[in-house]
Amino acid sequence: MIRRIVFPFACALLLASSMHAQPVLRWGGDAEGGAPFVEADPNDPSVVRGFDVEVAEEIAKGLGRKPQFVQVAFSSIDQSVERGDFDIGMSGVEDTPGRRAALATTIPYYEFEETLTVRAADRDRIRTLSDLRGRRVGTLGGTIAYDILLDAEKKLGVVPVSYDDDVHPYEDLQQGRLDAVLLDNIIAARSMRRTPGLYSHYDHPVAKAHYVAVLARENTALRDRINEILRARMRDGTLERIYRKWDIWNDFQPKFFAETLADVRPAPAASQPVTVATQPPHPRPRVSAYIPALLRASLITIAMSCLAMALAIGLGILIATGRVYGGALTRAVLTAYVEVIRGTPVLLQLFVLYYGLSAVIRLPAFIAALLGLGLNYAAYESEIYRGAMEAVARGQLEAARTLGLTEFQVFRYVRGPQAFRLALAPMTNDFVALLKDSSLVSVITVVELTKQTQIFAANLGSWVIPGALCAALYLVMSLPLARLARHLEAQWRAPTA
Repeated sequence: MIRRIVFPFACALLLASSMHAQPVLRWGGDAEGGAPFVEADPNDPSVVRGFDVEVAEEIAKGLGRKPQFVQVAFSSIDQSVERGDFDIGMSGVEDTPGRRAALATTIPYYEFEETLTVRAADRDRIRTLSDLRGRRVGTLGGTIAYDILLDAEKKLGVVPVSYDDDVHPYEDLQQGRLDAVLLDNIIAARSMRRTPGLYSHYDHPVAKAHYVAVLARENTALRDRINEILRARMRDGTLERIYRKWDIWNDFQPKFFAETLADVRPAPAASQPVTVATQPPHPRPRVSAYIPALLRASLITIAMSCLAMALAIGLGILIATGRVYGGALTRAVLTAYVEVIRGTPVLLQLFVLYYGLSAVIRLPAFIAALLGLGLNYAAYESEIYRGAMEAVARGQLEAARTLGLTEFQVFRYVRGPQAFRLALAPMTNDFVALLKDSSLVSVITVVELTKQTQIFAANLGSWVIPGALCAALYLVMSLPLARLARHLEAQWRAPTA
């Protein structure tokens, strides 16, 4: 009787509480970006903090909602907000014509400067991009700074180097792999505190740009409400208080606030690309403009894959031969190598080769990528070749030895050719796999096909066309290889009885 009364009453209470629960504003950002944008609280890693976090909280408060953070990779913010993973994306998101064309973007809420950072010893010699003719300059891929460097590459011969994070460019600059880094003044200031021996030319800004929040293109009504909230927080000093708290308030923010508040028109619709008056003009990206870059990146991919596979085959044969014919110590060492390489991620191996060994030897990025892929795949190739050699019938080997052939002759004329025929199909599969795994080398600044496609997609604001072109280029590279392998298999197929 009591249960019959209490249970409906409890359900009614739960229903009433859910009906009156505060709605949620889901906003996406990348905590890997770190302070002062978004970072995990050291005292409670489940909580994020940063000036973007507080701006998002003010937006949620103005909407009468509760903010809820959604972790997403920085490069995926645009695509994730468009597919509805969260309501707004903000984590140092730059205001670009491509982004405005693809999404509903808010008014800018912070103005930053593209700042050139050099080694302290070069501060008087290198002040502007014109002083970097023929030199390597690092930045984040798919950003305004990267577009500036691409333009400087054509006009000044500057060599852009793309990174996936904003930590390693400054480390590489300190170690002499780069001559300068071009990034936001906020990132430059943070890196100056973290990496000694550097100097940032705040007095010679390369360009001005802005951070915005992005929404799905059809979500213009919410975008307009957020714009009014941002203007209100500029007027009442809330944004200034947040920026001062995170030590990013500077002399050009008051002028930026005044110019933003003077323009009371709604932000342009997503279908109307514009250039903000205080931002250097950037032409709307054209698909055709990226075709040459994709083709160049394809050449890098195929060259690196072929060289790495050649290294993997040569080293794999040596390892397999040592494990079949070597002594106990040789077999133990080679077995340990194979197990260690196969048991650890290739990304970790690339980082160790490029960054971990930099105190001993500073390998060029392409060489480190080549060695990383080659050494990794050598372990897998050796297992294929070892299995193929052990699959050759023992009777054939004994017959060859009975005929007086030496072990080398047995390997050359009997065991080797048959093992190669058996290993051909899996070896070809590994080559195709290596071709695709070459996309991982972008973490050590090699701009291959997939990385160039990511930059293309970020600038264009869509993955549809870049993704299709990238897939087509990979197919163009891999299908002839597969056809060649089938032809060789047919030629060398063992005769049937």
